[in-house]
Amino acid sequence: MAILHVVMFQFKALIPLEEVAAGCDRMLVLGDKCIHPTTQAPYVKVLGGGKDNSPEGLQNGITHTFVFQFENEDDRKHYIEKDAAHLEFIASIKNLVQKVQVVDFTPGVY
Repeated sequence: MAILHVVMFQFKALIPLEEVAAGCDRMLVLGDKCIHPTTQAPYVKVLGGGKDNSPEGLQNGITHTFVFQFENEDDRKHYIEKDAAHLEFIASIKNLVQKVQVVDFTPGVY
């Protein structure tokens, strides 16, 4: 059963917009860069992401959100713990973000 992986960032206020955009671009290409160790094919589906534009005012500082999909728990576990492209991305963005929030869910499971 598919797992949706929602990642939310609050970028630091003084980070130049070009660096924020570059960080977002690096996040969005993970769908191509993350290669499954068995199939040697991309295994992360990027559903989209970008800058918040909600008029509700409930963001609590979150400025950008990205949504990924994994086909199963094993794929998600590999991505979080071992995928070199993902781990490289984390290292590349850690000094740009004030806050990171991650929420995963399986559609239809309450």
